[in-house]
Amino acid sequence: MRLYSLSVLYKGDPKVHLLKAAYDVSTFNFFQRSSVQEFMTFTSQLITERSALGSRASVKEQEYLCHVYVRSDGLAGVVIADNEYPQRVCFTLLDKVLDEFSRQVSKMDWPTGSPATISYSALDGYLSKYQVQ
Repeated sequence: MRLYSLSVLYKGDPKVHLLKAAYDVSTFNFFQRSSVQEFMTFTSQLITERSALGSRASVKEQEYLCHVYVRSDGLAGVVIADNEYPQRVCFTLLDKVLDEFSRQVSKMDWPTGSPATISYSALDGYLSKYQVQ
């Protein structure tokens, strides 16, 4: 059971954009890591775009399960895990991360923010804390 990606996104009016993300691609071949990470970023944006405000969903993509939670204020979180990782744990993690993110990062920064401009460093810690060995 593994978590591969934890992302915070903003579902704005024209399109979805990534605010912050953490990845664990250590189980992949060295030469595959950047393309796997790009795939996870793209997939996170795509399923957030296709999800309604205030909704939760789990989407199967290849051998991964993508869990998405889009809050009614447009803040969204995506966890990409393997098929065996418990769904309930993923949504608990998303609730926790989005609540903490919204307290630490001003709502005014969400529509224009990017991974380079948003200062929120807890994602890597959560990704390793929730990793099941």
